[in-house]
Amino acid sequence: MPAASKSPRPLALPVSAFARRRKQLMRMAGDDAILVLPAAAERIRSRDTHYPYRQDSDFWYLTGFPEPEAVLVLVPGRAHGEAILFCRERDPDREAWDGPRAGQEGAVEDFAMDDAYPIADLDEILPGLLEGRSRVYYHFGRDAEFDLKLIGWLNRVRAQARMGAQPPHEFLELGHLLDEMRLFKANDEIKLMQRAADISVQAHQAAMRMSKAGVREYELQAELERVFRANDAEPAYGSIVGAGANACVLHYRANNATARAGDLVLIDAGAEYRNYASDITRTFPVDGRFTKEQRALHDLVGDAQRAALAKAMPGVAYDAGHQAAVETLTEGLLRLGLLKGRLEKSIADGAYRRFYRHKTGHWIGLDVHDVGEYRIDGESRLLEPGMVFTIEPGLYVAPDDTSVAAKWRGIGIRTEDDVLVTANGPRVLTDALVRDADAIEDFMG
Repeated sequence: MPAASKSPRPLALPVSAFARRRKQLMRMAGDDAILVLPAAAERIRSRDTHYPYRQDSDFWYLTGFPEPEAVLVLVPGRAHGEAILFCRERDPDREAWDGPRAGQEGAVEDFAMDDAYPIADLDEILPGLLEGRSRVYYHFGRDAEFDLKLIGWLNRVRAQARMGAQPPHEFLELGHLLDEMRLFKANDEIKLMQRAADISVQAHQAAMRMSKAGVREYELQAELERVFRANDAEPAYGSIVGAGANACVLHYRANNATARAGDLVLIDAGAEYRNYASDITRTFPVDGRFTKEQRALHDLVGDAQRAALAKAMPGVAYDAGHQAAVETLTEGLLRLGLLKGRLEKSIADGAYRRFYRHKTGHWIGLDVHDVGEYRIDGESRLLEPGMVFTIEPGLYVAPDDTSVAAKWRGIGIRTEDDVLVTANGPRVLTDALVRDADAIEDFMG
C-alpha cells in the first residue's frame, strides 16, 4: 500500500519582510512625511453577524497584522520609533468570544513594530505625530468616516499654528507610492502565489473529475471550495460556475442551474493563500467530449491565449498581449463565418466585441484585480520582471444571437492563467492544469 501523501509545508512571509517594506515605503516618502493607514473595518452581514474578516490588502502588505480596529502610522526619521501601530488592547472576556488579540506587547514582539498604543488613544496621540510633518500620505476617499477623523486631527494642529505648531500643508495619495511597490512581486511573494495557483489547479481538477450530465453548478462549486479549504486556503473571489449559456454571462453568480448532456461548463475560480490570490478559468464539456463547434471556438481561444503569452516579455508593452489576442480571435471569427468583412476593418470597428467584450488580463497579487498602473503618460507601460498578471481571452456567443448560425449560439468559452514576467520570459504559475481540448478530453476520460 503506498504511503499517504503529506501536505506541503505551510508557507508564510517572515516578519522581517513586512518591516523591510515599511522601511522602503518611508524612504520613498521622505523624512518630512507621515503615512497613515487604517485597517479594514468589519462588515455586517445581517443584523449582528459579520462577514468573515479580511484585512485591507495595503495594511496587510505593510504589517501582516490580521486584526480589525487598528491604524498604522509611519513617521520616517522619528527618534522614538518610526513604525507605530494603534490596536486593540488585550481583553480576556472578549477574547473568550472572538479569539486572541495581539495587544500592544504582541504588536511589538510579534509584528516588529517600533511602538504600539491602544486604539482608544489614537485621538489623543495622532495630532502630535502630525505636527511638524509637511506631507501626509493617506488613501483619501476610501473610508469616509476615517477621512473626517483625519481632517479633525489636522484642524486641531492648525488651531495651534499661532502658538508655533507646524501643520502639514501637502496631502498625497498613498497609492502613488504603495501601488508601485505592490506591483513588483518579491521571491517570497511568488512562492505564496505559486502555492495559491497549485491549490487552484487541484480544485479545478477535482471539479472536472466529478463533472457529468445532471450535475448542479453549485455541486461543482462546493467541490472546488472543499479543495480550497482542505489546503488551508479560501476563495479569492466569488466562484463562477456556468453551464451551457450561463457561460456567456461574464460575472455569472447564481451557480444553481443543471448541466445538461452536451453542455460546456465554464469555471472561473481561484484560491487565496495567505492573502495572495490566484485566478484560473477553464471551459470543458460536462460529459468529457467537445462537439465540433465547441472545439473550434475552444481551439481559437487557445490560439489567442498563446499569442498573448508570447508578448509577456520584459520590454514589451502590456497592451501588446491584448492586441495579439484580439487579432487572433478576429481572424478566427472571420474564418469560421461568425464575422464578415476584412480583418483590419473588423478590428478597427470593434466588430469582434460582440463576441469578446473584455480585456485579456489584469494584475494579480494581494487583490485578484491587483493595484498598479496599466498606462504611464498615456502609453501602455512596458512589462518588467516581477509583474504578475492574468491572460484570459474568451468568446461568448449569446443564445439569442440570430445573426449567427444556430450551431454557435449559447457557447461561452474562456481560458485563463496566471503569468509571472521573468528576465527569461513568461512563467505560467497555473501551467499544471490542462487547457487544450485534447488534453481536457484525455483528463476527463
